[in-house]
Amino acid sequence: MQSGMIGKIEKAHRYAAERDRFDFQSMVVTVHGNSGDHTVHYDGDRWSCDCDYYQLQRTCAHTMSLEMLLEGMVPHHDRHAAAVA
Repeated sequence: MQSGMIGKIEKAHRYAAERDRFDFQSMVVTVHGNSGDHTVHYDGDRWSCDCDYYQLQRTCAHTMSLEMLLEGMVPHHDRHAAAVA
């Protein structure tokens, strides 16, 4: 392995450990749920999902799971707390 590549791998590990280095602007993720696949979009600071529950409540297990997975990397919105209360 080239010595330059070793340095890049070390830097990648350091960056990955520093979650605040990342600022997601948009993404599309397929969540493989128990009853089928769902497409979740993140655009700016807004989540959306194609599941029926999201269409009614503007939150769902799919969007919440991604917020948990990306904790500290995308803004957290308190709309989930209202849905649980």
